[in-house]
Amino acid sequence: MKYTKRNRPILVKMLFLSLLIGTFAWDLLERLLSYAEMPLHIAIGPVGFDLLVISCYVYLNPGTLFGIAAAIVLFRRL
Repeated sequence: MKYTKRNRPILVKMLFLSLLIGTFAWDLLERLLSYAEMPLHIAIGPVGFDLLVISCYVYLNPGTLFGIAAAIVLFRRL
């Protein structure tokens, strides 16, 4: 799919969902590896914002980057 103003909300939703899925998938992988006694922790963070009423922070890890890349590839192939 080509990027236009009309399909911008679709791209933003795909990026946000894939960011969350990639982050949680990497966290699950780290936990499974720790149960197998192979500890692995690669993360940058927390990255986010705090507006005094609401705050949102995400730890960036390789799964986050893989998720964003997957969303861009998927968007272009639609």
